[in-house]
Amino acid sequence: MAAAAKAKPAEAEPEVDEDKPAAAKRKLPSLKVMIIAGAGLLVLGGGAAGAYWYFGSSGHDKPAESLIKPAIFVDLPDVLVNLSTSGGDRPQYLKVKIVLELPDQAVVAQIQPLMPRVMDAFQTYLRELRATDLDGSAGLYRLKEELTRRVNAAVAPNRITAVLFKEIVVQ
Repeated sequence: MAAAAKAKPAEAEPEVDEDKPAAAKRKLPSLKVMIIAGAGLLVLGGGAAGAYWYFGSSGHDKPAESLIKPAIFVDLPDVLVNLSTSGGDRPQYLKVKIVLELPDQAVVAQIQPLMPRVMDAFQTYLRELRATDLDGSAGLYRLKEELTRRVNAAVAPNRITAVLFKEIVVQ
């Protein structure tokens, strides 16, 4: 066996040409790899260009500040109602300070004559609430949405943007 190992020629080492520098000895990537890499770069570049065009920030757009209208707010009188109770529970009261957010200054003049109707809608709805209806942020959100719906019904065809609470006290 030892003789077989000796008979086996040593692995051929690559011939080193001492005349060529080391950098020239490197192989270039094959043509197939270069085509795939080029296609990948084209796809990435096209995707980036498409995203820029779609979401783009072209200089032709109007500034966002000019599109935003300032909000108009109208304070309403404080509302104090007793909440609905079951049986012999002691009475609970709700005090609310409400502000209406309007989309335009012209709407203020149009809904001012309808304020008694708005206050009546608030009073009748709030008197039917229980203290448990106002628990947590979900309860306040439902209250805000319902009051917005009722105000919009009272001032139709005009519309308000939102009902905002300045103060809510349940006692």
